[in-house]
Amino acid sequence: MEFHEYPDREMMMLRVAQRIASELGESLRAHGRATLSVPGGTTPGPVFDTLSGVDLDWSQVSVVLNDERWVGEDNPRSNTALLRARLLHGKAAQAKLIPLYADLPDPDAALDGLIDGLLPHLPISVLLLGMGEDMHTASLFPGADNLDAALAPGAPPLMAMRAEAAGEPRITLTAPVLRAALRVHVLITGASKRAAIERAAKLTPREAPIACVLDQAQVHWAE
Repeated sequence: MEFHEYPDREMMMLRVAQRIASELGESLRAHGRATLSVPGGTTPGPVFDTLSGVDLDWSQVSVVLNDERWVGEDNPRSNTALLRARLLHGKAAQAKLIPLYADLPDPDAALDGLIDGLLPHLPISVLLLGMGEDMHTASLFPGADNLDAALAPGAPPLMAMRAEAAGEPRITLTAPVLRAALRVHVLITGASKRAAIERAAKLTPREAPIACVLDQAQVHWAE
């Protein structure tokens, strides 16, 4: 991994947003389209705020979450709702959102349809990931029910995932899709996550799922 340390979080968020915008622009110029994959949660919110105002041909940009909780957008834990509020407005309102949720009681029943919707937008042009202190990324949690299958080279692009630390059932991008991304960034804050990612670099993906992308990742950190 290539490690980038910033003097403060504000500077890091701005620089990461500028880097992502530049890479999306490169993909648009080279291929006429781009796919951006981003994490949920509040940490990357300032990155989204900056990106939403960037001049890009957003109509040719597809956006997909790294993972989603199996809840509707009216639920406060919906990553999709957060994405609409922080990224998919302003200039970025023209981007195409690739859903990771369907109005079905069980994520397994929706997988085929969600995969069909995702496939035309792969590979990911720019991938932004987060990481938990347990070294999970997307919804690839240590000890999750389908972790081994999701790490396998032949894994489908999306899988349902259940883990004690996850709360609700999840839908997640799998390791082959993450590893196939053309550019990979990991955004983390705080001393405990710096220690965790340094530890993850010495572990297997089964022990530390973030390790599946670290050999190709730009890691961005601020206290």
